[in-house]
Amino acid sequence: MTLNNCPQMSRNPSDQWLPISIAPEDYDLQVGAIGKAGVRPWGFPCRKRQAQWFNVWANQPILIYPTHWRIWRA
Repeated sequence: MTLNNCPQMSRNPSDQWLPISIAPEDYDLQVGAIGKAGVRPWGFPCRKRQAQWFNVWANQPILIYPTHWRIWRA
């Protein structure tokens, strides 16, 4: 499946942040956590696998839980 076929992305063609609760599994995504100034993006692509988030570049689990996501744009 491509991101174009992903139901969540058909509703969000822009770079708008979406809630983490609707993030698709097995896609490279930019994730971030909400703070005082809004959503703060992390500088590496992440992928959700079986409800666990991974840093794609390091293939390591992420210990901080993100609050939002959008498509990773390299």
